[in-house]
Order: sequence, then structure tokens, then C-alpha cells
Amino acid sequence: MLVEGPVTVTGDDGVSVTSERFMVAVCTCRRSRAYPWCDTSHRRRAPEPLRRPGRTDTTPGADGSRSTCDDKGGDPE
Repeated sequence: MLVEGPVTVTGDDGVSVTSERFMVAVCTCRRSRAYPWCDTSHRRRAPEPLRRPGRTDTTPGADGSRSTCDDKGGDPE
């Protein structure tokens, strides 16, 4: 996300960082090594899957198995 500078960003931990540049790219993917500033790391690394403790993916076929639906899309009998 591009923001007109100068800009001060305060992180979740309460630490503030400032950039005096006239235009600043703020990281929104959290993969930047220069976080909170974007260093285009999102272009080099695939996003990590969202993992939620205690939950499993219940999407049909998510485990690589085929769907159990055998409907061929024809007319009902």
C-alpha cells in the first residue's frame, strides 16, 4: 500500500517508526524483512497457509481425495 510521506507507523507492540520519504510502501503481507516497510518480499515467497489451532479443513477434496458426488449432470430419473 502506497502512502504519501512523511509517515509514522505504530505497530501492534507500540513501537513507532518514521519515514521522511515523499512516498512510502507499507507492507500488508507481513513477509517484509524491513517491516513495516514493503521490501517486495511478497514477490519472492509464497504465502504461508492460514492455520487455525484445533481446526481442520473440511472442504471436500482438500485431502486430495476425489469428490463422492457421482451426479453426471443428466436428467433426473
